[in-house]
Amino acid sequence: MAPRTLPPWTATSMGREESRVKNLYLSAFACCLLATPALAQQAGDIATDVFVGPDALRRDPANITVVATGSPRRIDQTGQPITVITAADLARLQGPDVTRALEQVPGLTLSRNGGPGAFTGVRLRGSDSEQVLVLIDGVRVEDVSAPGSGFDFGTLTTGGIERIDVLRGSNSVTWGSAALGGVIAVQTRELNGVDASAEGGSRGSFAGEAAAGLAKEAYALSLSGGYTTTDGVSAAASGTEADGARQWRLGGRGRFDLLPGLSVMASARYADTRTEIDGYPAPSYTFADTGEYQVTRQFSGRAGLRYDGGWLTVNTGFALADTKRDYYDPAFGTAPSYGYQGRSERADLTGRAQLPAGFALDFGADSEWTRYAGTFDARQSARLSSGHAMLGWYGENASFAAGLRHDDHSRFGGATTFGANGTVRLTGNLRVRASYGEGFKAPTLFQLLSNYGNTALKPERSRSYDAGIEFASGPVSAAVTVYRRDSRNLIAYVSCFGQTGGICANRPFGTYDNIGRARAEGAEAELTLRPVRTVTLRSIYTYTRARNVTAGSAQFGKDLARRPQHALTVSGDWETPLAQLAIGADLRLISASFDDAANAVRLPGGPIATFRASLPVHDRITLTARLENAFDLRLPTAAGYGAVGRGAFAGVRVRY
Repeated sequence: MAPRTLPPWTATSMGREESRVKNLYLSAFACCLLATPALAQQAGDIATDVFVGPDALRRDPANITVVATGSPRRIDQTGQPITVITAADLARLQGPDVTRALEQVPGLTLSRNGGPGAFTGVRLRGSDSEQVLVLIDGVRVEDVSAPGSGFDFGTLTTGGIERIDVLRGSNSVTWGSAALGGVIAVQTRELNGVDASAEGGSRGSFAGEAAAGLAKEAYALSLSGGYTTTDGVSAAASGTEADGARQWRLGGRGRFDLLPGLSVMASARYADTRTEIDGYPAPSYTFADTGEYQVTRQFSGRAGLRYDGGWLTVNTGFALADTKRDYYDPAFGTAPSYGYQGRSERADLTGRAQLPAGFALDFGADSEWTRYAGTFDARQSARLSSGHAMLGWYGENASFAAGLRHDDHSRFGGATTFGANGTVRLTGNLRVRASYGEGFKAPTLFQLLSNYGNTALKPERSRSYDAGIEFASGPVSAAVTVYRRDSRNLIAYVSCFGQTGGICANRPFGTYDNIGRARAEGAEAELTLRPVRTVTLRSIYTYTRARNVTAGSAQFGKDLARRPQHALTVSGDWETPLAQLAIGADLRLISASFDDAANAVRLPGGPIATFRASLPVHDRITLTARLENAFDLRLPTAAGYGAVGRGAFAGVRVRY
């Protein structure tokens, strides 16, 4: 994203170190690569049902996704890079923090303003966190009252999640506004039975989940709830008072077949989160311990109909997402000091028509109405309507698709985007893929219409390109992808100090303008080995260079803030012969980065290691244990904020 002067409400030499860190990443990844020939020789112990050819891929539900076209499609029939995190992956990694699972995705990094529960932004391939579209059960859940309308992953836990699909790269043709960096789609579980878990541990942490459901061919109903609390760490790095967080949450989903081929579906989610934060107390007015806290209430839901007529499939529905944030300072009483509320309502229709000769047409149309209000801002609203179509040819060994979309915004006008992708299977186990995608992000209501707003803003735009090769055979699965994304019209806050004309008219504290350009390019490498049925090794490496390319800017050529160039995740899991005891370990290694556009404030890099174990003590009961940040390294991802150290946790899972 473009460099920016921080708005008033917003709280060296690296060459040799970068070289050493890069060598460490490459050495660790190479260890897995060099092990491949020796592992492949153990053919007698190979679990051939793990990574096999296209027949097994067609049978695997994890190979079906909706993030590519908006309708279910096999991942190996699209040229877009997609990663799926399953419920089994979440159970293996343990714990309520969903970001620990997201860090297993190539190209994904995050920043957090303190400990668990604090604001957490997720970036894909060097994008800004507000440029990643987040969906929960098909509902866009961004906070439309926030300046950038991003989603806070600090409010999302693993409880009740069936899978998470992550698409890397721009895809506004299918998903519209905000899909510049990519799309993260969360799907909750349809449960048949009872599932409960509880764990406790360091820093007064506790997480409990319970879910129950009934699922038949013609109907299903699932309900879930959970509670999480932690004493946390000081939000201010200089502070000594821990800032904790707690959350209550409820969710549910259901479906019912009205007629053969016609079903009604509904889902809902509610979360109430209280997060302690720090502020700028007198007399120094620097970031330090205070008694302030934030209460965030989120509701999202959708109800709709699905028609499956064989050659024609149609989904239509109405979705709602509401986020209310209130900020409290006990020093000034029990009422909120200030607050914001954002709401979006969306009517949508998507579908697929299966055409002759292997062709298919994916299509859709929607209208979204958004509004927000704040303590210091009057209520504002906008409408965004769109239509799109994507024509594809899907064969057994090759697939190609291209699509077009037009969005019409009631405030800034229209935006048209194009996308295309293709894949070719060279052999039974080897395929190549490539994609081109355009993205756009509508200016937020805050950027357009608040006391800092600029009604002349244009949408942010992006063009992304990637190409990759994938191999899957027996115990080995590997992929390499190269990519580039060019972004323009990036919206940045500009100071109006000493200026009264132009866009600064009636904006004494500053405003927003389209002043930025950025380029992100890099490579992703993935390797998974299963030398024997009971052992799985994984390695994911990402190189990202995200920099400012705004002509005439003092920060031209400098790294974008909070974008580490190198990220490596290595993990291993072993199902031991000792009473089904399973043990595993994860190592996440991030390079140093900068916290500011001028590259003057450095964020340290380093390794975070986690060790975990699970032991079934009954057919339906499993004990779990986990040691996080085993090296006890405090590595903040936002300057001035605290970071958690070592923590130990133990729990139990029960399933009926």
